[in-house]
Amino acid sequence: MKKCFRQICFFVFCGIIAFNISKADEPKISTEQTPNVVSEKRVQVLKNLRWGMFICWSFSTFSGKEWTPVAHRTDLDKLFPATNVDTDQWAKTAKEAKMGYILFLAKHHDGFCLWDTKTTERKITNAPLGKDVLADVKKSCDKYGIKLAIYFSEGDWTWKDAVDGKAYSGGNNPEMKKAQLKELLTNYGPIEYIWFDHAAGTGGLNHNETTEWCKKLQPNCFVGYNHGDQSTADIRLGEEGKPGTLDDIASAGRHFRFKNGKQNWKIAEFTYPILPPHNNQVKWFYSPNQLVLPASKLFDDYKNAVKYENLFSISVAPDYNGKIRDIDVNVLQEVGQKIKELEKK
Repeated sequence: MKKCFRQICFFVFCGIIAFNISKADEPKISTEQTPNVVSEKRVQVLKNLRWGMFICWSFSTFSGKEWTPVAHRTDLDKLFPATNVDTDQWAKTAKEAKMGYILFLAKHHDGFCLWDTKTTERKITNAPLGKDVLADVKKSCDKYGIKLAIYFSEGDWTWKDAVDGKAYSGGNNPEMKKAQLKELLTNYGPIEYIWFDHAAGTGGLNHNETTEWCKKLQPNCFVGYNHGDQSTADIRLGEEGKPGTLDDIASAGRHFRFKNGKQNWKIAEFTYPILPPHNNQVKWFYSPNQLVLPASKLFDDYKNAVKYENLFSISVAPDYNGKIRDIDVNVLQEVGQKIKELEKK
């Protein structure tokens, strides 16, 4: 009887140890409040980031088109032939420009994932580069003291019922959308906010459900949508927008449309490309021309962003080798110097 009791105790003890080991393997996410509740302290932390670098690097870098409808193609070596990337250059430049964060494009509408996802073979680790770029971005951000935010296309032209290349037709795959968001929000540390692009639809998981899922994974992560249902968004996104008050909807840009009359926004963000208007098809992704907005324009918008407590995300597109153009680096460094001089006054 005693022997049997000792055996039972032994197996219970082993079970407890095994449980604790498995729990130790789970990603640790720091939370300061219950889901769907954003503290004023957390709001202020985000406002203090002020401005950041929006990195757009994907199929469209190589296609020369803003949208790249290639859902039927699997030849990643041709769609994304890059063999080099310099995320340290990105973060170093952001630091020199006095930026608080990098907003990284994790997946565009074409479904190509810039992280080592387990949800699809259409990913960066299967391309010639063969490395988890998001993981590298995270390391570089940590190295230079920069925070991390993520851009994510809700829809995906490779999903069921999608119409390749068509707006609001990204198909439906809510479970894959949830699985991808879970990877992004558990494997790469704290994420300041997610910039959801609604242009290809919701992917079958509406905005209320999407926000709830993100908040369960990371309560402190702000959630925003460039248009569509805003009832659960806590950051107002402004694609091609400008500085302005939270209630000034016009400052959110020409792309911003919302359905609901009730908003719970805590902060307004705006973003536009560092490339000025030109005849080329791309503006958010890399262009070989040498056009760039002047530092004075960026600095003026930075000052107004600070005035209105906005976030200002300037889109800077790496080239075929994963490096920011010299002309962009120079302009951002000039803005950084202007900010330093302003802070001394």
